[in-house]
Amino acid sequence: MHDQNIFFELPDIYSLKKRYTLFDLHFHTSYTDGRNGVDFIAARARALGIGIAITDHNDIRGALEMDRHKDVPFIPGIEVTSREGTHVLVYFYEVQDLKAFYRRFVRPCLGSNVMSSTAISLEDILAAARHFDALTVFPHPFCAVYTGVCNLSVEPSRLESLLRSVDGIEVINAENLHRWNLRCASLGRELRKSVTGGSDGHSLYSMGRVLTCAACKPTGRAMLDAVKGRQTMIVGKEISLLRKMAAGGAKINVDVARYPELLQKNFRFGYHVFNAKSRIIRDRLGIQPQGK
Repeated sequence: MHDQNIFFELPDIYSLKKRYTLFDLHFHTSYTDGRNGVDFIAARARALGIGIAITDHNDIRGALEMDRHKDVPFIPGIEVTSREGTHVLVYFYEVQDLKAFYRRFVRPCLGSNVMSSTAISLEDILAAARHFDALTVFPHPFCAVYTGVCNLSVEPSRLESLLRSVDGIEVINAENLHRWNLRCASLGRELRKSVTGGSDGHSLYSMGRVLTCAACKPTGRAMLDAVKGRQTMIVGKEISLLRKMAAGGAKINVDVARYPELLQKNFRFGYHVFNAKSRIIRDRLGIQPQGK
């Protein structure tokens, strides 16, 4: 299936790189919940002939280390977990800007664990990124839980404002379900925003399963320019459920350490979803809440 510049198919990297610069714009290292260290990630990207964006959760050590591999096209980034639990990707042209963003806005707001929610809201993350030459993207906006911005705990008016403020939408994520990615792709088309794609890889197997392609120079700067200019093509396919489970080993180890927080967060999310669905049903039936 394809939709204009969004193609749901396994990338033919050999053929694609004859015409385009290719980047996997969403990848995690062992500094957070990934399985692999930076040297292994760099070697795999080098072998595939693609560029990579390191986007660890609330952490920049992997991105700073990746910057030392000068022969691999690279974009420094971070995936910030907002106060609400929803994720925001922020990409930078310069590593120094990533360091400044982290030092000023992320590090003072960190939770008890690197994967925990920060104390900064979605709106404030987007506003903070505007202090820099940076690009903000909502990853997996539709997904099963609150990590995607299009969830029932975000009021419609607030969601509309957030979608206006962000620079781009991740339209294919290899770790997401296909039915959710289809909705992400539709959202990107409807908003006429910049679109990106990435594996959201937590193991080397996932790298390159979803690629952002552009007819530009093979540099991170040129790719970011192409994303901003809405000159990208996204090609990718989700990994299988079995692979998702295998790649999730490191994620499970990290999540165990913050189980009480996850339990509270899921309880709050369930409460919001229940109330939101109840409100939708009442509106459809024309029922007024008691006391009104």
